[in-house]
Amino acid sequence: MLLDRLEERGIEVYSVGKIFDVFLGRGIRDHVKTKDNQDGMVKTLEAMDALERGLIFVNLVDFDQQYGHRNDVEGYAAALERFDAWLPEFLRKLNDGDLVILTADHGCDPTTPSTDHSREYVPLLVCGSKVRAGVDLGLRETLSDVGQTVAENFETAIGRGSSFLSSVA
Repeated sequence: MLLDRLEERGIEVYSVGKIFDVFLGRGIRDHVKTKDNQDGMVKTLEAMDALERGLIFVNLVDFDQQYGHRNDVEGYAAALERFDAWLPEFLRKLNDGDLVILTADHGCDPTTPSTDHSREYVPLLVCGSKVRAGVDLGLRETLSDVGQTVAENFETAIGRGSSFLSSVA
């Protein structure tokens, strides 16, 4: 598992939101729970101040739990607008060489009739001072590609996935 590989290499992992619970704390050195997306965004900025080097692993659960699974289109849209308004502050805090990967583990479209996971394909956005602009990462074969990319960024590897680090950096 990626978090085990990072721990073996002495890479600090700081989790924000429910990540600690999802992974039963494995490989996570420090963590904070959150009340909602807004709290998660505030705590992410605080984590950026607290962690000099390592992985900050964030889950903003409201997109899924509060809006997607409840078919709350207006709530989902408002949450996206709040996230978009927060992004400039987040991006200003990035250090030279930081790598940001924004994605989800599944789609949960609030406009579909079902309240279940509605899409397997999700956006994958990568940014940072050393990331080349305009790179099309195409349709990735597996979510493990994100894990393999993070692993390569910290000079390790996991068993599955193809890193896209060399395509963007």
